[in-house]
Amino acid sequence: MKFKVAIISSGQPSLNPRLVKEADALTNAGYEVVVLYTYWNEWGTRHDEPLLSEKKWKAIRLGGGPDQPIAWFFSRLIHKTAVLMLQKTGNYRAFADIAIARGSYFLIKGAKKHRADLYIAHNLGALPAVVKTARFYKKPCGFDAEDFHRQEVNDDVNSYNFKIASAVEDKYLPAVNYLTASSPLIAEKYALLFKRTVTCVLNVFPKTPLLSVIQNKDKPLKLFWFSQTIGPKRGLETIIDSLGLTAIPIELHLLGRPAEGFKQHLLQLAQNAGIENKNMIFYEPIPAGHLPAMTAQFDIGLASETGFCLNNNIALSNKLFTYIQNGLAVAASNTPAQSAFMQQYPQTGKTYCNAKELSIILTTYHQNRELLFQTKKDAYKIGQTVLNWEIESRKFLNIINNVLTPAPH
Repeated sequence: MKFKVAIISSGQPSLNPRLVKEADALTNAGYEVVVLYTYWNEWGTRHDEPLLSEKKWKAIRLGGGPDQPIAWFFSRLIHKTAVLMLQKTGNYRAFADIAIARGSYFLIKGAKKHRADLYIAHNLGALPAVVKTARFYKKPCGFDAEDFHRQEVNDDVNSYNFKIASAVEDKYLPAVNYLTASSPLIAEKYALLFKRTVTCVLNVFPKTPLLSVIQNKDKPLKLFWFSQTIGPKRGLETIIDSLGLTAIPIELHLLGRPAEGFKQHLLQLAQNAGIENKNMIFYEPIPAGHLPAMTAQFDIGLASETGFCLNNNIALSNKLFTYIQNGLAVAASNTPAQSAFMQQYPQTGKTYCNAKELSIILTTYHQNRELLFQTKKDAYKIGQTVLNWEIESRKFLNIINNVLTPAPH
């Protein structure tokens, strides 16, 4: 019997590599997969087209977009009305389902048109739709926690973000048949909160076949940082401060879409630190499939999380694993999650707690290019043998198999 799995997200496939990896793993394991998602932004839509054209699974966008103005208008109207009613009444239990994301109403409505054997939610905006549809068809469902959502924006328990995320999680997570998380500490938090088993499935990627790890013998150190958005609270200011403390040739390469005015802010900080603008190189977002080849050309990957909220302290970002899997030495800020990770895999790089410590790490790698090359090779080896999706996907597929074909009692 061929099982059908519906994966539901309030984002877009190209903006959620974790969703894509799960859909691929399920398809390759013989499941029929449909992905239901909603519009998030224009560049994500541009990257969705080539991504989805090569997939064996089916993807359906719900809730419209700028190219579907009627559904787009109503999705925004419904969402804004729900947010307004929630703020006026304070009744999170009644309105949070629709207020949690712009496309939530259309996901709830549209998901019921797709009968499946299992429903999986990626992000909170999809969780109500998944649980409600699973109940409707009397089928199992699951949730993948990429973040500790109630403290993803800040740690203020009286804030709107904390209250709405808590309302959705408290209402629906007890009903899911399984729960996965992207880091050991996030899994720990959800396990304590909901008194249940939470499996950690790391944010790693498929193995990357490199011709060779690039050795930089005497050229300027090439530092790399990437995210969907280049903005505040990402540790970039500390990185630039550290460069100002070094007296060595360095290039800082930043990939992502700058928040309004933030590129100019960084360039001004760099100028104040004595860094020439030509050594600050910015790139627009690229398709996820192009990221490995781009990453491999650099020397040091910067995992600069600031710990501005609990989630930021306990998360392991996909950038950390991208660096390792593509043969970069890692310089990671000392958040609890990253410190624990780097203690487990010390051969992949070093941790820092401030700009001065980061400048010492960079100077050490500049002065000892053999150490840099060995660290890059060790990181790549770990990525190919331990930290990769081929290994982590087995945990995910075991969960799905146990949910769909439970062992007899």
